[in-house]
Amino acid sequence: MTEILFYHLTGQTPEQVLPALLQKSLERGWRVVIQAASDERVEALDAHLWTWRDDSFLPHGTVRDPQAAEQPIVLTTGEENPNQATVRFLIEGAAMAENLDGYERVVLLFDGDDPDAVDKARERWSKAKAAGAEVTYWRADANGRWQRQA
Repeated sequence: MTEILFYHLTGQTPEQVLPALLQKSLERGWRVVIQAASDERVEALDAHLWTWRDDSFLPHGTVRDPQAAEQPIVLTTGEENPNQATVRFLIEGAAMAENLDGYERVVLLFDGDDPDAVDKARERWSKAKAAGAEVTYWRADANGRWQRQA
């Protein structure tokens, strides 16, 4: 069964949080798909992941790239999985597919400062829990380290 992780962002943007989570995913040998809610966000993330640190970048492509299937990280707005990723990140309220077969993990990053995003995350939590999925809730502590809350 797919594990669904809810990451509650408070005072942080996906651009601040996502690179470190992606780097850990790559270190574990996982392939990743990131699903955003808009083409504009995909374009912004595409540029950001190349330059997120002066001494490093995260190898990736977008679903429109001819070699998307070969990329360790693929950015998209749809449900496709061109690189056979086992981890899927959903940002900005991107829709979760009904069928999560093939994914070990689905990670939902949501804006804890946005009441609508919090309500949507709660709905998704309840639905996933009712479907029997293993769900966990994560929040950063005062030092910025992610702590499991539930």
